[in-house]
Formats: sequence, structure tokens, C-alpha cells
Amino acid sequence: MKQINKLKKEYDDIEIPHELDEVVKQTIQKAAISKKKRSPVKRWSLGAAAAAAMFVGSINLSPAFANSMVNVPVLGSIVEVFTVQTLTMDQETYQANLKTPAISGLESEGLQAALNDKYIEENKELFKQFKEDVKDMEEVGSGHLGIDTGYEVKTDTEQLLSIARYEVNTVGSSSTTMQYDTIDKQNNVLITLPSLFKDDSYIEVISSYIKEEMMQQMKEDENTAYFAFEGADLDFQTIQAEQNFYITADHKLVISFDKYEVAPGYMGVVTFEIPSDILRDILVGNTYIR
Repeated sequence: MKQINKLKKEYDDIEIPHELDEVVKQTIQKAAISKKKRSPVKRWSLGAAAAAAMFVGSINLSPAFANSMVNVPVLGSIVEVFTVQTLTMDQETYQANLKTPAISGLESEGLQAALNDKYIEENKELFKQFKEDVKDMEEVGSGHLGIDTGYEVKTDTEQLLSIARYEVNTVGSSSTTMQYDTIDKQNNVLITLPSLFKDDSYIEVISSYIKEEMMQQMKEDENTAYFAFEGADLDFQTIQAEQNFYITADHKLVISFDKYEVAPGYMGVVTFEIPSDILRDILVGNTYIR
């Protein structure tokens, strides 16, 4: 137990390097020089390589740490995802429970370190902000605040790992935001939405499908609703270029919207699985989406 606490403290003490901007700049410049020689898969890995350069060496999961973990869910034969840190506050009107995931077993230690550092820093910043908000409320009287974060493995195949991370904030009512990472475990690539397509035409193709699907769902179910404004059928117009997404085990693209992003709160987080046949002509290849 002392060893686990020691290692968790080491995670808490991680700091982002001051030379971050310069490291990223140099990585991008080197990638640009050899761009013509890169295969599509290597080009997709540019973002992951830059991210990895930020934090290489920050986290090293030692054998002692690995052996100390119990009840760790094994994903496939190598890669593991587990809770490395939990930040909590439990007061009468203030509750926080932030669970931080970590990945072990990726062949690329740089990519693995970059992702693990990102998860840790996100929750550290959220917890810090939560404590500041609690302090502000206490100064003016009292209030109710709550925050919960956690994660779910959406996809785990021999090739792909998709991790969803959620954040639930409670102030009277609650809001939920999602973030996803989809990793090609074989090629050590962090997949982005733009990297899947030849150009930005995917934005219009996917947006058009989602609009039609929203209308159809509302027609079939009176309890289904999406935001609308006067003079228009829907408030939703287009996805973002970096819209939240993940890839299923059967190679389908799923687009995700946060609670309140496109629908009333009772609809929660809304997702749409996009038919692969409407994407076929604009995909870079069929490695991930089929």
C-alpha cells in the first residue's frame, strides 16, 4: 500500500515542461520536411508524435507498480486501462469524485506517456477549479456543487482501443461532457477525425446525415427532441471539424454530442452511428471505417 501511495504521489507531482512549445514546433518542422515520403498512416501519427514529444519520460510504469495493481481489467492480451488516481471531496453540500484512467502496454511509450499525462493533468485542473469554486461559495454563504469524472472503454479489439472520458457537473441541474481517444494499437497512432478523410468534405456529409436522422427520430418518437429555433426545423447545422467521435468494434464511426449541445437535457449525451456507405468515397482508406 505504501508503494501504491508513493507512485500515486509521483503522478500528482508531474509538471508540464516549460519547453513544451519549442518541442512541439521542432517536431512539426521535422515532420513537414519528410511529409512527401510519409505513408498515410505515418501522416496520421503526426499529432500523436507531437503530443508524445511533450511528455516523453514523464511517466514510467515500473514493474513494482504493475505488480501492485489488483483487479485490473485486461484489454486484449497486452493493453490495460485502470484507475491510477481518485480525487475526492465529501462535504455536506460539496461532493467531488474524479477518477483518472491510465493506459499501460502500448508499444509506443511516448504516446502512452502523453495520454496518461493528459488524463492526470485534466483531472488535477478540474479538482483545483472545483476547490476554488467551493471557496468562492463559502465566502458568500453556501451552495451546492458536485463534479464526477470517470471513463469507459467503448472499443477494444486487436487493433483499436477507444476510451470515453466523462465529466458531470452539478449546480442545481447537471451537465455532461465527453471526450474520446481512439488509438490504433498496432501502429501506435492516436486517430483524429480529420485524419480519416481525404479532405474536409466529411463535415457536410456527416452533418447532412445527422440532420435527416434527427428529423426522422422526432417523427417516429414524440419523446425525442432536438433544439429548434423560430423559422427553422433544427438549431443544429453542422458538426465541428474535431467533433467528438469513436470507432466501434465493427469499424463504424460514431459521432457524439454533449448533454445540452444539440438536445434538451433529458436526452442526455446523444450519439449517431454514421453509415459507412455514405463515407466510402471520402475516406482515406478502409483500415478503420468499413
